[in-house]
Amino acid sequence: MTESRDDIPARMHVAMYYSNSDVRLEEADVPRPGPGELLVRIAASGICGSDVMEWYRAHKVPLVLGHEIAGEVVETGEGVERFRVGDRVAVTHHVPCMTCHYCRSGHHTVCETLRTTSFDPGGFAEYVRVPAVNVERGTFLLPDSVTFVEGSFVEPLACVLRGQRHARFFPGCSVLVIGSGISGLLHVMAARALGAGLVVAADVDGYRLEAARRLGAEAVIDAGREDVAAGFRELNQGRGADLVLLCAGAPPAVEQALAAAGRMGTVLFFATTRPEVKLPLAVNDFFWRNEVTLTSSYAGSPADCHLALELIRAGRVPVAETVTHRLPLAETGRGFQLVTSPQKSIKIIIEPSRRN
Repeated sequence: MTESRDDIPARMHVAMYYSNSDVRLEEADVPRPGPGELLVRIAASGICGSDVMEWYRAHKVPLVLGHEIAGEVVETGEGVERFRVGDRVAVTHHVPCMTCHYCRSGHHTVCETLRTTSFDPGGFAEYVRVPAVNVERGTFLLPDSVTFVEGSFVEPLACVLRGQRHARFFPGCSVLVIGSGISGLLHVMAARALGAGLVVAADVDGYRLEAARRLGAEAVIDAGREDVAAGFRELNQGRGADLVLLCAGAPPAVEQALAAAGRMGTVLFFATTRPEVKLPLAVNDFFWRNEVTLTSSYAGSPADCHLALELIRAGRVPVAETVTHRLPLAETGRGFQLVTSPQKSIKIIIEPSRRN
């Protein structure tokens, strides 16, 4: 049996992406849910750093981006039993199959299903259709105490939690976060919440360094003026970092990360670089003498989403404190400019339900 609100329009507004400097407010049909699916009215949709990677998007445009969403269920498809009209939910666009070789070995984020699932059309729209597989494995009821804005952080925080687990996080470990944009700040907060020992943030921007200090970093390093590796060792009794979480893709940041890793440490490549960037690596120093691990991380699993939501609900990771701008759908283009040329901005949230 289907359930639906009686005020769903036939047409809606979407923010159509052509390039970082060309995001247009356009109209589209409101999609209708099929069996096992949901229609969600978007209340909050975060702009992710991956949304502004033009080199990655150029061959796919025009399209509606946005995958960090929270909103209200306004229609259910035939056979949906876990959700009702009026439920407040967070939804993830990528979900694993749970049965393939990679899922069975605990590596859900390299599952082929996860890489092909998505929303219709995307989070920078007034409504999205949530496919049945996403309803089953990627839709989470928001507790009453969690706002829609906080709910939109479930997916990005899940990515962070998966990355730290994959990098062999352990209580009391020393952590260096290079890059204090939104992903770096989520790493700082998550590391602190999960019981890290020393947490240090590095960046070239003073505004972001101050945010990192406010959100849990015990110390910060100005990467434009200081030797990051030497500065960290001075703070860590002469040792390199147990975990270096690389949240910036510039080649100097990569070099700083490699230099700062301690013996038996792990460097997590969390941010992407441009395709042409090559890795400078002294093989013997890393893999023979110091046993450093270099690894990467992509997305998060359903279990990571559950943990992310619980950490947000409990107030352990105060995600709302990173939000500097909340914009209506018509100003999505401005939001993209704030992400690509940050000036006293960190997290940008688009609120498609707003009318002004």
